[in-house]
Amino acid sequence: MNTLIKATSSLPVSGLPINLNPESFSADSIGDKHLIGPKQNLLLASLPYSELSLWEHELELVDLKLGQVLCEPGINHTHVIFPTTAIISLLYTTQEGTSSEVSMVGKDGVVGISVFMGGNQTPNQAMVQSAGQAYRLSTKMAKNIGNKNGPLLHMLLSYTQLMITQIAQTAVCNRHHSIDQQLCRRLLTGLDLLQHNDLIMTQELLASLLGVRRESVTVAALKLQEAGVISYSRGHINVLNRRLLEQRCCECYSIVKNEQKRLMAYS
Repeated sequence: MNTLIKATSSLPVSGLPINLNPESFSADSIGDKHLIGPKQNLLLASLPYSELSLWEHELELVDLKLGQVLCEPGINHTHVIFPTTAIISLLYTTQEGTSSEVSMVGKDGVVGISVFMGGNQTPNQAMVQSAGQAYRLSTKMAKNIGNKNGPLLHMLLSYTQLMITQIAQTAVCNRHHSIDQQLCRRLLTGLDLLQHNDLIMTQELLASLLGVRRESVTVAALKLQEAGVISYSRGHINVLNRRLLEQRCCECYSIVKNEQKRLMAYS
C-alpha cells in the first residue's frame, strides 16, 4: 500500500470545505470579494475576461476528497484541474511503495499541465492532500484552447517555469537542508494555499510527503512547538507565529516565492 495513502487515511475530516457553493465565499475567505466562481483559482482570475468568457461554461465544479487520486503515472489525463479551496500533492512513488512530494498545487495553479504542453501523461501521481473544491476542464477542450496560442497558453508557460523552479528547489532542500528546515518550508508553502493558519496534517503524513522517518518529523515539530511557533493536536498543526517560522526556514521558500512574483500576473 502506498505509504502516503495510508498516512492520509488517518487524517481527521471534520471541518473540511466539502460541498461549498462558490458564490457563498466571503471577502475574508477568498481575499478579494471579486474572486468568485472559477476566479477563486488565481490562474483563471488572471486571464482577460474576453478569454475566460469564451470557455468558462465548460468548467465543472467538483468536490475533491481527502486522499483522492486525480491521476496516476502513465495514464492519460481525462481532465485538467484548477483547484480553488483544495490542495493537491504531486508525488513520486518508488517500487517499494514509498512516496515523496515534489510539488503542491492549490488555488495558484493547475493539475494536468502536461496536457497543454503536448503530452497526456506524467510520471507522477496527483493526490488530494487537503479536501476542498476545484474546477475541471476536459482534456479535449483544454487542448483546443491551448492550440489557439492565446493568453491561457502564455500564462501556463510561465506557470510551468514556476513549477520547474519549485520541483528543483524541493530536490535541493531535501538533499542539503535539515529536516527542521524542510518542515518549515513545507508548512509555509501549505499556509500560502489556505485561508487560515490550521493545517490538517498528521506527523505520519508529513513524514511521507518529505520522504523521511516519522520520528524525525516528531522531533522537528516538537522543537517548533516548544519555541511557540506551532501548536499540534490530533492531526491539526496551528501556526502561531509565521514570522518565527520564516526565520527558521531555509532560503528555498523565499526563492520559489520570488520566482512566483516575477513570473505570475496574480502575484
